[in-house]
Amino acid sequence: MKGQTEVISALNRLLAGELAAIDQYFIHALMYKDWGFPALHEHTAHEMQEEQTHAGLLIQRILFLEGVPDIVSRDAISVGRDVAEMLKNDLSVEYSVIRHLRETIRLCEQSADYETRRILQILLEDTESDHTYWLETQLGLIERVGLENYLQSQTEGGV
Repeated sequence: MKGQTEVISALNRLLAGELAAIDQYFIHALMYKDWGFPALHEHTAHEMQEEQTHAGLLIQRILFLEGVPDIVSRDAISVGRDVAEMLKNDLSVEYSVIRHLRETIRLCEQSADYETRRILQILLEDTESDHTYWLETQLGLIERVGLENYLQSQTEGGV
């Protein structure tokens, strides 16, 4: 099915964000593991896998619309230097993805591409209800219990 050029272009823009999120989560997960924070490592590695699923859905839709997925372009990533900065940087990525998803959903509505809109709404719900919520919760915990207590809770057994 031949899709509209603007929709395919917007999907490739979303894909660039998802691919950057994969890269950023990948490096952050490995940093957490290296620093001895298995809980953060495990969660962030899981988020990376979810971003891979999102990217796969976008690629499949672009191909269905007879477009060419741009798997080379990436948004810039921001690797944090400490846990709090890493969480903030990841949250910033999620906010950016949410903004682009909403813009693309509006474009799909204007283009009467309701199936692409449906797919993007699923990604938006996952991004808002899961990824963003978890990151906001972690940053809230740091604010409430302090960074040292938070970090201790992220070690093996909270020791």
